[in-house]
Order: sequence, then C-alpha cells, then structure tokens
Amino acid sequence: MTFQQHYAPVTASFKMAASTYLVRLHAPALAEAIRPGQFVMLRLPNRTDPLLARPFALYDTFIDAKTGRPTGIDIVYLVVGKMTALMAELTVGDAVEIWGPLGNGFPEPVGRELVGLVAGGIGQTPFLAHIRELLGTRGYGGQPPRRRVQRVSLYYGVRTAAYAAGVDDFKAAGADVHLASNDGTIGHPGFITDLLAQHDAPQHLFGCGPEPMLHALAKQAGQRGIPCHLSLETPMACGVGICFSCVTPVKTDDGWDYKRVCVDGPVFDAACLQWEK
Repeated sequence: MTFQQHYAPVTASFKMAASTYLVRLHAPALAEAIRPGQFVMLRLPNRTDPLLARPFALYDTFIDAKTGRPTGIDIVYLVVGKMTALMAELTVGDAVEIWGPLGNGFPEPVGRELVGLVAGGIGQTPFLAHIRELLGTRGYGGQPPRRRVQRVSLYYGVRTAAYAAGVDDFKAAGADVHLASNDGTIGHPGFITDLLAQHDAPQHLFGCGPEPMLHALAKQAGQRGIPCHLSLETPMACGVGICFSCVTPVKTDDGWDYKRVCVDGPVFDAACLQWEK
C-alpha cells in the first residue's frame, strides 16, 4: 500500500448542516491520487489530546479553476467528540496532518443502467465523488472521466431535517435524491431502507452508515438478488493495518475470521460480511 503524509493547510471551512462541517485541505498530490471510497487519516498537529488520528472519507476533490487539476480534498464530518469539535474551530491558514489515500475504493458497478447509493447519518460523505465518477463528469486517481452508468439514485436517511447535509451537492452532481427521516420532518417518515424497498431495484447497491442500517441493506440486497458493497464506519487508530483495532468479521470456508477495515476495506462485498458470530 502506498500513501503520502502531508501537512495540509486549510483553504476553506464552513458549516453545512446541524453539527456538520466541511473542511477543504490543500494537498495536490493526494488529490491527484485518491479515489471515491478511499479515506484519509487526519490529526491535529502539536497536540497530545487527542493523540490519535481519525479516519475521514473523501467527500470530493477540489479542482483548480486555472489548471483544471485537483489541488485539494474536501472532508465532511459530524461533530461527535473532542477531535471533531476542535476541527470545527479550524480556520483558513491552519494546518492539519493527514496521510492517505488509504483503503480500497468503490468497485466497478454491475450493470450500466441504474446504481443505488444508500446513506444513513453521516454516511453520505463518500458518495459525492462516487456520483461524479459513476456519471463520468469527473475522473479520480489519475484516470480520465468515463461514464459507468446511465443513472444514479441516492437514498439518504437522517434523524431529522436539520442534519441533511449536501443534498444540493448531490442533486447538482446528477443524482436522483430520495430522502427519509426518523421524525418525518423531511422526505419519507421512517427508515431509508424501507423507502428503498418501495422503488425499482437498482442493478448494484452501495451503502454507508450505521451498522444496523448496513445490516438491513445487506439483507434486502440478498433478498432482491442485488450485488451490494458496503463502506464500513469502523473506528480506527492507525489506518495502515498495524494496530488491528478496526477488524470486522467476514465469512470463510471454515466459518468466519477477521479482516482489517483499513487495509482490506473499508468497502466490502456485503455477502462476505459475517453479521452474527
């Protein structure tokens, strides 16, 4: 695995929705190399609390208007603890320590007509770049743009309307956006997987979000005979496979075993995951 370590200056930072922020980092070499589905580890320099870095998915790369080349990456995050609370205080000119790209990206979709992306909570964050890659409006990882599918539908579930972040971005990227909320304040009242079940089956499903949602999505995909890949949100300490803190159970010929989410994932075939040990 090849990754780069950077001290990346902040070029933009702003609030997108309730407790949800975007930070843009100037890192041209990383922006050229990273693909949708991969992630970076981010640490605030000159601090021992928190000491460890945190994993963040690629939201998208930032394209320089003059050169037409990617010069930075956008990360979207939810404030849930000390690290993300400190990140929300970042301003232009601050610097962070990042390393990446890490993990595997999203695989080539099965079929060319319709792909479904299913997100819960902050699980929408890997999907903006993925939409653009699928529809061929942007190239990533040094590859030229190539249209992979005709249509992309995003199914995005949140607790309440205030937490819906990036909806306009996804629509502008060309996705058909379907929303759900637990309290009914936006879109379908209830679980996003229930809304998905009411629609025609995509040819391939990709999901990211809380484990119960992913489990439900994997079950539905199996029942409907749809290929499904899931991006896991497992906490990580190193991001490079050394510490074995991010393992997830997977099926084997003999029963089940563990795989490291950081190097063997974070994207896994849903049919290979062992939900009950």
